Amino acid sequence: MSTPPDTLPSVTLKTPRRRGALELVLGLLFAGGITGAVLLSGWLFPDGGETMDLAARLTAPFVSASHILGTDPLGRDILARVIVGGRISLTVGVLSVLGAVIIGVVVGLIAGYYRGIWETLLMRCVDVQLALPFILIAITFIAIVGGSVRNLIIFMILAQWVQYARLVRAQVIELRDREFIQAARAFGVSDLAQIRHHYLPNLLGPVVILMALNVGNNILLESSLTFLGLGVDPTIPSWGGMLADGRTYLQTAWWVSVFPGLAIMLTVLGLNLLADWSRDRLDPRGKA
Repeated sequence: MSTPPDTLPSVTLKTPRRRGALELVLGLLFAGGITGAVLLSGWLFPDGGETMDLAARLTAPFVSASHILGTDPLGRDILARVIVGGRISLTVGVLSVLGAVIIGVVVGLIAGYYRGIWETLLMRCVDVQLALPFILIAITFIAIVGGSVRNLIIFMILAQWVQYARLVRAQVIELRDREFIQAARAFGVSDLAQIRHHYLPNLLGPVVILMALNVGNNILLESSLTFLGLGVDPTIPSWGGMLADGRTYLQTAWWVSVFPGLAIMLTVLGLNLLADWSRDRLDPRGKA
């Protein structure tokens, strides 16, 4: 005997709101806190962290009130240099991602929307670039044009636009068969209007998530290249440069390298948490 419809047990679907709220709070705390301090670095440390005090060189952290995180081999304040050095790392991470997004989205839209010869030409260029080793390209590029903040940003843009191109192309091909796209095409809506009103809004979620992940990844890349001597000018304070400067003092003055490393770790962790939170918010299939 079947159960009457009005007596069927109710099922409550629980969404992980606490987990999402925790990711948002921790992401804003880590990434937002460090970013806010970096933006205020010019006001907090007008000297740019370059003031030297040889009498206080290699002061241990939490010993002197004037040097909370200690000093480096030249007597420069570690806290000031970590906050000021974040300007380079964050600038490289954000600008390189924005440039890669612009190129990748345009290429992906053209390849996925028009298909045919455009897709073949553009995606074969993508395949060729993905086949090249990153470190080899980095060494060759920096050796030819020289190391600077501008050149590092240009290199990352040229190396990473392919990720967005492949993502956007796959999303556009999937959207082409949707009913609302076919209806717009049947009503004679222009290509530009279709892209602006139908394709781009549906591409926003995946692209924003990949952007958040790549900003953290590019901060790590900038730090790694600078650590290897392939990044920004050593005279400019940056997290990677500080790691490279402190590697010879790991046994005697561990704080010279540890605190810049913690800044990198917390920033990337915060950005990854925000990317996870954005994925749950922007992906309608994730909500289901």
